[in-house]
Amino acid sequence: MTARIIDGKQVAADIRAELQAEVTRLKTQGIVPGLGVILVGDDPASQSYVTGKERACAEIGIFSDDNRLPADTSQEDLIALVQRMNGDPRINGILVQLPLPRHLKEVEVLLAIDPNKDVDGFHPVNVGKMVVGEKAFLPCTPHGVVQLLVRNGVTLDGAHVVIVGRSNIVGKPLANMLIQKSRTGNATVTVCHTRTKDLAYFTRQADILIAAAGRPGTITADMVRDGVVVIDVGVNRVTDATKKTGYRLVGDVDFDAVKDKASLITPVPGGVGPMTITMLLYNTVESAQRAAGLDS
Repeated sequence: MTARIIDGKQVAADIRAELQAEVTRLKTQGIVPGLGVILVGDDPASQSYVTGKERACAEIGIFSDDNRLPADTSQEDLIALVQRMNGDPRINGILVQLPLPRHLKEVEVLLAIDPNKDVDGFHPVNVGKMVVGEKAFLPCTPHGVVQLLVRNGVTLDGAHVVIVGRSNIVGKPLANMLIQKSRTGNATVTVCHTRTKDLAYFTRQADILIAAAGRPGTITADMVRDGVVVIDVGVNRVTDATKKTGYRLVGDVDFDAVKDKASLITPVPGGVGPMTITMLLYNTVESAQRAAGLDS
C-alpha cells in the first residue's frame, strides 16, 4: 500500500476561493472584512509569516491594517494599540504575532483582545465556548486539520483518533473539536505526548493519527497500522548540507517509511502548513459576518 498524499495547498486554495466569493458578496452590501496585524520586533520568521498573511488578505479582498512596531515597544503602548483596534469598526479580527519580545507579557496582550475579534481563537472566552460546544472562533491550525480530514472524505464519526501532542495551540483544542457531537466530530480521541509510556501501543490503535509533538522522527513505521490516516502537524528544521539554507523541513513522522503503510498522509511542507493562514482568513470573514448580523 502506498498512501494518497493529502494536498494541503490545494485544499487551502479551494477554501480561499470560497472566501473570495463571500468577500465579494459582502462588499456588494458595503461590508469589507478587516484584519488588524501587529508585529513587534524584527524576527525574520515572524516577518515572513506576517507578510504571507498580509498577501493572503490582499488576494481575497480583505482589508489589512499593518502595524510593525520596534522591539522595544512597551507593554502599555502595545495594549493601547490592541484597544484601539478593539474599538475600530473597520477591524473584524486582531492578530498579534507571537512570540513577542521577552519583556512583553503575552498573556496580558492576548487577554486585551476583544473575544469577538480574536480570530486566532486563543482568548479564554473562545476556548471555553469551544470546549462546551458553543459557536466560537476555532484555533486556526486545529481547524485546518479538521478541514483537511473532512474535505478528503475521511470519516470522523466513530473513528479512533490518536493525537500525539498536548499543546494549547494544537493538541488540546484539536481533541476538544473532534469529540464534539457534530458533523466534524463524534470521534473517540486519545491524547498522548512524548512522555507517554509505550507510545506505540496507542498509536497502533489509531484510525487517524495526528502527530503534533514538535519532534522529528517521533512516529516511525512500526508505530502505525496498515490503512491509517496520518496528519503531520510538525515542522522541524534538520541539518542538510545539500540545501542552500543548510537545513530542510521535516515533520514529526518518518514520511518515507510511514507512507507505505498509511492510506492517506500529509507531507511536510505542503500539508497542514498552508491551512493555518487560510483558517485565519476564514475566521476574519466570519467575524465580519457576525458584526453585520449575517451569521447563521
